[in-house]
Amino acid sequence: MINKLNDAEIRYEEISKKLTSAEVISDKETFASLMREHKILTPIIEKFREYKETKKAFDEAKEILESPDSELKELAEEEYKSAKEKMSVLTEELRVLLLPRDPNDDKNVVVEIRAGAGGEEAALFVGVLYRMYSMYCDKAGFTLSLINEQETGLGGYKEVSFLVEGAGAYSRFKFESGVHRVQRVPETETQGRIHTSTVTVAVLPEAEDVEIEIKPSDLQIESCKSSGAGGQHINKTESAIRIIHIPTGIVVECQDERSQFKNKDKAMKILKTKLYEMKSAEQHDKIANERKSQVGTGERCERIRTYNYPQGRVTDHRISLTLHSISSFLDGNIDEMINALITADTVEKLKNSEY
Repeated sequence: MINKLNDAEIRYEEISKKLTSAEVISDKETFASLMREHKILTPIIEKFREYKETKKAFDEAKEILESPDSELKELAEEEYKSAKEKMSVLTEELRVLLLPRDPNDDKNVVVEIRAGAGGEEAALFVGVLYRMYSMYCDKAGFTLSLINEQETGLGGYKEVSFLVEGAGAYSRFKFESGVHRVQRVPETETQGRIHTSTVTVAVLPEAEDVEIEIKPSDLQIESCKSSGAGGQHINKTESAIRIIHIPTGIVVECQDERSQFKNKDKAMKILKTKLYEMKSAEQHDKIANERKSQVGTGERCERIRTYNYPQGRVTDHRISLTLHSISSFLDGNIDEMINALITADTVEKLKNSEY
């Protein structure tokens, strides 16, 4: 581990020097790439330098303790114990920092929530989850913008998709991908029976322009009238955009903005994100013996979480964590669950770490 950290420190110094070069500063793409690498390395190098200072204090105290006629042995013994304990803590922190990092963690995300089994009750729960994520974004400092919504007759949604922007958005949302199950008594249920419905959540890292190249000849772009709530403007102007990517058959719709140009721009972002996900999935499938961790597989067929209204609890099945605070959870207070999932994923990765 120390050898890898020494190499990382050398690279860190190289990058720091390059970032002051006029040639690099004038090259926006190179400068941005180096800044991203510098940002990733900074916490590792800061922790490593703290470790080296602690190791130095440890070695000095040890040397004093081994001296036969030193008058400072009592002080040195305290320093020795303190430095030894601190080195142990710093070593574990460095192990975590050296774990393979998800390259998508800092990206914005596109979230798609769709009604699954359960008819109108599932559609209503799509709205509940959309509200939950909206409130969470407000609390976490993320910016949420609606992309598309398909409403049902009773106030639910067949589908809702939205963009979440902000540093680390994907790192916080990525474990939400999968099947969410709700158990509750619907308002239309006269017998008081509990119904079980499902909703699927897909979380996609937003693709950057340099990652996906789309040929104009591969696109079929259609304008149409917006639908849903929105007053007099809705259904009067053809501001909504539908883009079909001919080679893959992917269809993207955006109707949130009143401007056709803005809707087209948003729709292209979503198309790039979907193509990026497809490309990543193909690469992922080529990797043999992929680690199957308890957390983070993100398969949409998995039942990852249950929201049980009668018992007031939310259970995440991947880590067997139950929170008895469903009302607060659905009001966007989901950090405790997200932090537990991140911790479980980190522990799993540490088990497979070479350090």
